[in-house]
Amino acid sequence: MRTRSQTRNHNRQQQAPPAVVEPFNLVEPFDNPPLVPMADNQTMAELLQAPTEGYEDAMVIPEINVNFELKHGLINLVQNKQFFGHDKEDPHAHIRYFNKITSTMRFPDIPSTSIKLMLFPFSLEGSARIWLEKEPPRSILT
Repeated sequence: MRTRSQTRNHNRQQQAPPAVVEPFNLVEPFDNPPLVPMADNQTMAELLQAPTEGYEDAMVIPEINVNFELKHGLINLVQNKQFFGHDKEDPHAHIRYFNKITSTMRFPDIPSTSIKLMLFPFSLEGSARIWLEKEPPRSILT
């Protein structure tokens, strides 16, 4: 039977010696980097650009020829009552509420349809947002 001090001394003796770490030169691998030919002779910037074809939004918002941007207050107003697409939610009630909120907004020289098209995606969340994102590009005009 061992005493506590004998057990501690015995455990210390069984510990592995510290690992020897060889010095590593961080500069050397970068002195002569390997030459790798670029595909199709494109620049790195060109290769890193993601294609944008086919990624257009489903909603087509008519061009607005005046300086206009959606304010955070308008977006928050619409986001206060979002439609998630749950079974117990009524999509017709959501559209009625959305139309009620957006009908109170008037901006000179901007059609109300354009405002509604810009704001509607902010009123959706969850499976309803996924539905909108899966719609064909430029398929929703009104």
